[in-house]
Amino acid sequence: MVQEGGQVLCIRQATGQESRYQLKEKLGQNASRQTWLAVDLGTQSQEQVVVKLLALSPQMQWDEHKLFEREAQVLKNLDHPRIPKYRDDFVLEQQAGSRFPWFGLVQSYVPGTSFQQLLDQGYRFSESQIEKIATEILSILVYLHELDPPVLHRDIKPSNLIWGEDERVYLVDFGAVQDQAVLEGATFTVVGTYGYVPMEQFAGRAVPASDLYAVGATLIHLLTGTSPADLPYRDSRIQFADRVSVDLGFVHWIGKLTEPNVTERLSTARQALDALKNRHALTPPLTSRKPTGSRIQIKKSAEKLEINIPKRGKKAFKLFYVIGLIIPFIWHLPQWMSLGTAGPYIMLILILLFVLFQAMVLPAFRHTDLYFDREHFDIRWKLFGNCYWRFRGKTPLISRVYEEIVQRGSAPRGVTIEYVAKYYSDKRTFTSSPLATVERHWLISEIQDWLGVK
Repeated sequence: MVQEGGQVLCIRQATGQESRYQLKEKLGQNASRQTWLAVDLGTQSQEQVVVKLLALSPQMQWDEHKLFEREAQVLKNLDHPRIPKYRDDFVLEQQAGSRFPWFGLVQSYVPGTSFQQLLDQGYRFSESQIEKIATEILSILVYLHELDPPVLHRDIKPSNLIWGEDERVYLVDFGAVQDQAVLEGATFTVVGTYGYVPMEQFAGRAVPASDLYAVGATLIHLLTGTSPADLPYRDSRIQFADRVSVDLGFVHWIGKLTEPNVTERLSTARQALDALKNRHALTPPLTSRKPTGSRIQIKKSAEKLEINIPKRGKKAFKLFYVIGLIIPFIWHLPQWMSLGTAGPYIMLILILLFVLFQAMVLPAFRHTDLYFDREHFDIRWKLFGNCYWRFRGKTPLISRVYEEIVQRGSAPRGVTIEYVAKYYSDKRTFTSSPLATVERHWLISEIQDWLGVK
């Protein structure tokens, strides 16, 4: 590892020129990364810079290297007064005290204090300060999101926002940046910090509105002094209104930024700025409520989703009328068996019983348990408490959640999940227990929102 003590990094460029950076103060470190405040000895005024180093060890995850290189490439093409400027990047083939080469990135230093440091020091922000901070962050995002293709930061949080010595807000640390257009079915590396990341980003499908969610969660942290991960949630929404004394229109505006359903969230930074100016015209965020009388149980967090669909209850007793119709056939079965022509009748009854069991008895008395986390999902069908069918797969390979189109008058259907096996060209589908229409629509919406699929 690179050691403290004023060490000088000497980098010879392909042009033959040499850059020299004297490391002064370690700003951060983890297993493979170090961030330093340094001095650029190659400038006349010996400017302060930030040097980020990544150890290129065999144990390093490939995604880390990819993100580090992407950060350097993106910073080269950014030009905004509230974003650190790219200065240099390099590879250190050999470094004292380290067995591995290092990848380095140099950017301009923003003098100031991070909002996380201010929070840790007990600083509390007024409503007018929060509004000014929100306006400045969104102005930066207007620039980033309106580039072609849009640039998504994907890790907005108090520690990545600097309150500069000029009392302006700066957005730093583009280590999680995404600079590619989101294509249908495309996924990207899952990054971000729990509490500030919306569900679609956990699913690897970040969009510009994902950054807006992080802005809203950050503002909630600044207002309450509590990390959004430590606040209560209801219907996947952060509950904070009872902890602040601010204008109700401002509360509703933050609620629109942190809508769990990306389709109901404010979608662009420019739209969010306009909505902030007209916040008193905003209505409270819509709440997804379970249909009255539904016995479906849902446990949902950003990390996992558990659903229990019980049997159809009283509706199942209608089956006994159907069963009553075939009892006479069963009653006469012994008499038929004593005759030489019993074979066809027995086969007919067995086929009829099998069809009724598959089409009506199983769906009516079946429980469906569904479990999803960000890596895997598990679907179980249970009859009288015993699992008789199970399927497990990888959550990112779920392509659709929908209801099958059936003819009018057909039996009720459940929620259908379409799964594309990684090494198979065909698609597989799995359907839950039958549901009433309103339950089916509600449950499809809940699963789609959590997965970030349609």
